[in-house]
Amino acid sequence: MSITPVEVRHAQLSRAPLGYSRRATDNLLESVAQSYEQTWWERADLRDEVERLQAELARFKDMERLLRDTMMSAEKAAEDLRSQSRREYDMLLQEARLKAREIVLEAEAERERIRAEIRRLQTDRSEVQASYRSFLQSALERLDRELEKPETFAEHTVADAEAEPEPSPAEENTDVSLLRDAEAQETDPAATPQDETERPTRVA
Repeated sequence: MSITPVEVRHAQLSRAPLGYSRRATDNLLESVAQSYEQTWWERADLRDEVERLQAELARFKDMERLLRDTMMSAEKAAEDLRSQSRREYDMLLQEARLKAREIVLEAEAERERIRAEIRRLQTDRSEVQASYRSFLQSALERLDRELEKPETFAEHTVADAEAEPEPSPAEENTDVSLLRDAEAQETDPAATPQDETERPTRVA
């Protein structure tokens, strides 16, 4: 058990006839008490310091644990962010590739359509040229045949003349009037022809 300095100071020693000197014993006890008292206070200060250090150590341990947890959380968040960024990058890259592929396919389809249109136009031009060439060749051959046979050409001319439309009754009347005027002038030279304004108009 521990003895306090106060207990040392007030300690009662038993006396014997041939014991130690009382004054010397008291002085020794006082010195022991003073030394012990100093040690006692130092021990108390050291105990307080130890408690303070232990509290500070516990605080540091809490801070260390908090920092460790924070670092772990930050690393996890960074890893999640990297994973999300990687997923978004892959998704954007895939979308860009699909879009580029669609653009290439559309461009190829448009090119094929233009080529097909060009081929169609070339075919139409060839057909038109062939048609005109055939028409002109046929016309030239027909003209050559007609020039080689004058009687046939004359027959066609007569046929074309006969194929003209017959004059209308108004035209016939006008032609008859003109013929009569001409005959009257030949019969009677003094007779004057009708005025231009009175001459019947020929109906077209």
